[in-house]
Amino acid sequence: MQSLFICGTMCSMVKTREIYYEDAYISEFDATVLECSKRDKGGFSVVLDATAFFPEQGGQSSDIGVLRTEDGAEVYVSHTAIGGGIISHFTDTAIEPGSKVHGDIDWQHRFSNMQQHTGEHIFSGIVNSRFGYDNVGFHLSDSEVTMDYSGPISDEDIRKIELAVNEAIWQNVAVRCEFPSDEELASIDYRSKKELSGQIRIVTVEGYDVCACCAPHVLRTGEIGLLKVVGCQNYKGGVRVSILCGKRALDYLTDCQKLVSDLTGFFTTESGKVMDAVTRQKDEIFELKGRLGAVSEKLLKYEIDELAASGHKDGVFIVRDHALDGNEMRKTANALTERFSGISGVFAPSGDGYRYIIASGSDGINSRDIQQKLFEAFGAKGGGSPQMVQGSISCDNIAEVIKLLEETKV
Repeated sequence: MQSLFICGTMCSMVKTREIYYEDAYISEFDATVLECSKRDKGGFSVVLDATAFFPEQGGQSSDIGVLRTEDGAEVYVSHTAIGGGIISHFTDTAIEPGSKVHGDIDWQHRFSNMQQHTGEHIFSGIVNSRFGYDNVGFHLSDSEVTMDYSGPISDEDIRKIELAVNEAIWQNVAVRCEFPSDEELASIDYRSKKELSGQIRIVTVEGYDVCACCAPHVLRTGEIGLLKVVGCQNYKGGVRVSILCGKRALDYLTDCQKLVSDLTGFFTTESGKVMDAVTRQKDEIFELKGRLGAVSEKLLKYEIDELAASGHKDGVFIVRDHALDGNEMRKTANALTERFSGISGVFAPSGDGYRYIIASGSDGINSRDIQQKLFEAFGAKGGGSPQMVQGSISCDNIAEVIKLLEETKV
């Protein structure tokens, strides 16, 4: 088999026959390789005379699967793209033009996309009929489904739409995909995100939506199984809604149920009282942090008094053996500069090194000059002002860092 060959008739190549328009449920097919070319980004682009692989378009990710050659080799198709009616299958292995191949799409992946996309049509159709909003953005990947609508929708209305979509699913209504003639199309009131020309494919969910769409869909809404809204946020003057359908929705709800079950066990409470238990613990933690903060401030004052009594005047550096949050570190640095005139600072463990804040006392020494020493000697990272700098430093021996700072005269 040749590693690469470009068919000499490609300049007049006819459009790829799109088997997925003939039947969205065809998952296997036979075809002839017309062209195989090396891609700039690596791998190969294989063009067939016909394919059931749906290419990425209309906001939806492409089909994936394998092409089996006559000698029994399986060539993985990682992505499918379309341009000028020609569909390209991205592979890691070249296939000789003229070869016969047997295509086998990943049906689980395809059917999941069909469930998500048809569920989106119903949701968008209901939004359009109830609010008059357009679907101005759509994205369907292997991990998320998002729809952007041109106006705001309240959380209560989102819940009502979600219920209406699931009622449409339970009714198991028919879904029709067709290419009407120009005369027929003129009498059809359909949704579309942009102006279209040429032959237009119309997807109709009876009683819920009529929309121009190129993607494969289920035959009846009952095959969607379930639609669950998993996110909603304001977006560009409208709203972005995230949904999951079918097995994706079931997996999501299973994970949610497990989380609630784990929390009920952790808090030894009923599932309906988990939020109350979380709120109580949050309040308790807030109170304890307040008490701990007050105690820490008292201890810091005693520590600073001891340092002052021992003769420290120009400035000191404190190294903690436990992590501190940014607020605690700033309070410590400020407290030090109130008592000591020179440069002072605090270091606390973080990862494989330390976080630090260094501040200037009444002597007015530029903290950035001190930080520059840390950059040069230890590769520290950070920034700040002449009065205070903060950053991080990776080191095995913090004593060497402190020694450098204490010896530095700026």
